Amino acid sequence: SYTERMKINGQDIAKEDVAEILSMMQVHLDKIVAEGGEHPTEFEVSTALALYYFAREKVDVAIMEVGMGGEIDSTNVIIPRLSLITNVGMDHMDYLGPTLEDITRVKAGIIKEGIAVLTTCDHPEALEVIRQVAKEKDAPLWEEGKDFLAEPVEQLENIQKFHCRVKDTFFSDLRISLRGKHQIKNAALAVAAAVKMGVSSKAVRQGIEETIWPCRLETVRENPLVVVDAAHNYHGVLVLVDSLKEYWPNKKRVLLIGMLADKEREKVAAEIAPLAEKIVVTKPNSPRAGKWEQVADFVRPFVDKVVVEENITRAVDEAIRLAGDDHMVLITGSIYMVSEARAHLLQLNGKNLKV
Repeated sequence: SYTERMKINGQDIAKEDVAEILSMMQVHLDKIVAEGGEHPTEFEVSTALALYYFAREKVDVAIMEVGMGGEIDSTNVIIPRLSLITNVGMDHMDYLGPTLEDITRVKAGIIKEGIAVLTTCDHPEALEVIRQVAKEKDAPLWEEGKDFLAEPVEQLENIQKFHCRVKDTFFSDLRISLRGKHQIKNAALAVAAAVKMGVSSKAVRQGIEETIWPCRLETVRENPLVVVDAAHNYHGVLVLVDSLKEYWPNKKRVLLIGMLADKEREKVAAEIAPLAEKIVVTKPNSPRAGKWEQVADFVRPFVDKVVVEENITRAVDEAIRLAGDDHMVLITGSIYMVSEARAHLLQLNGKNLKV
C-alpha cells in the first residue's frame, strides 16, 4: 500500500491525510510547471508529503530512507541528527555512475558538515570513499568492527540471538525475528544509531525484538513452504542465495521471479536460477518492467522447466501447482511484484493482509 511508506509509531498514514496533503500540494506542483519547471517525480512528491506530515504531527524523530543514491536524492534537503550508510552495491548505474567508487561518492552525499555518520560498509574501495567524504565534511565516522560490533550467538528457524557492543556499551542476547546473517549487521547499525541518539537500553532491546519486515525471507505459507524475498538487485540476490543455503539447504525449489529492466537481470539469473528445479517468470507491475520476458531467456540455460506468465496472481498459482508436495516456492525480484504476490498468498491463506 502507498500508505505504508509513512508510519508514525507503527501506524500507516491515513488515506484521508494523504488526500488532504496532496490536494494542498497540488497548487504548488501546478505552479512549478506553469513557471516552466519540470514536474517533480513521484518520489519527490512523496518526500515532501512525508516531511510535511511528520512536521505537522510533531514527531520526535523521523527516520527517512533515501530513494536513490544520496547526493542527488530529494531526501537530501534534510539536515539530519545522524547519517547511516549500510552496504554499497552496484545499483542505479544509469544515474549514479558505472563504478562502485562513483556510486559510493553519490551515496556519501548524505554526509553533512560536522554530523556523525555510521556505516556497516565492508567493501574496502567503498569504505575508503566514505572515510574521505567524512574527513572532508569533518563528520565523526563510526565503523562496524571498530566502533560497534555484533557477534552471533544462536540461530533458530525464526529467531537470531546476538551480542552487540557500541563503544563502551554492551548488549547481551539481543533477539531479532529476521532471518539471515546480514540482518545482524543491519541490527547492529540500528543499535549503534540508537545509542548515539541516547535511546535507553530497554527501548533498544524492545525495538530490535519487535521489528518485523515483510518480504524479507518471510514465510507466507507452510504447505507448500512459500518464502518471499524482495531481493531486487544483484547484491540482494547474493545475500538471498547464502540464506537459502543456510536455512533450506536440502529443499527442492520452484522459483517465481519478476525483475525491473534497470537491474542486472542476467547476472541475477546466473546466481539464483541454478538453485531452482523449475522457474516461473512474471511481469512486475511497474512502468520500468521493460522487456520482462527476457528473464526467461536468462534462466533457461540452468533449468529444464520455465513458464512465462504475465499475470502475477496466476504466476503464483502456477508456482504452487508446480511445487506439489516436495518443493518449496521462492518468490523474489521487484518489490512491486513480490508485494502483490504476497497479498494474493495471504488471501489464499484466509488471512487479513498485514504489514
